[in-house]
Amino acid sequence: MKNFFTHLVLVVSVLLASCTGIPEGITPVDNFSLDRYLGRWYEIARLDHSFERGLSRVTAEYTLLEDGGVRVVNRGFDAEKGKWQQAAGKAYFVGAPDVGHLKVSFFGPFYGSYIVFDLDEDYRYAMVAGPSRSYLWLLARTPTVDETVKQRFIRRAEALGFDTRSLIFVEQAP
Repeated sequence: MKNFFTHLVLVVSVLLASCTGIPEGITPVDNFSLDRYLGRWYEIARLDHSFERGLSRVTAEYTLLEDGGVRVVNRGFDAEKGKWQQAAGKAYFVGAPDVGHLKVSFFGPFYGSYIVFDLDEDYRYAMVAGPSRSYLWLLARTPTVDETVKQRFIRRAEALGFDTRSLIFVEQAP
């Protein structure tokens, strides 16, 4: 029984560690400034997941926690239900605080990767991946972006192996 418990702890630890890993070929940005990243971001595009399915007007708000972490509040409108949905979580750097690789949790001790792999020098646009190529977001400081930004995002994501045919462009208008 002791061996079973030891083995179970080892397997769970490996699985949880892989959730904060970086997909092969994806590189987090260097010279990342959390202070500049804080604030409101609008979701311009994403790959579909059950936790965001059907949501429009999606935003992410990042604020500093007292312990140096980041409070994350994701919010979106569910038109089918006619109401807003919100999820609050926390994020912490996986390594150095100037590298765009964080781990984020909305469910207790379970964390997933949050990898900023492309970032406009003025912090107007960010491309974010998760622990696998099934997680991808284009975020912006404004509710809309011009077509050149969208096309650049699509080309970059496609070159990195993401399924860009499945992208959802988020409706931000009320």
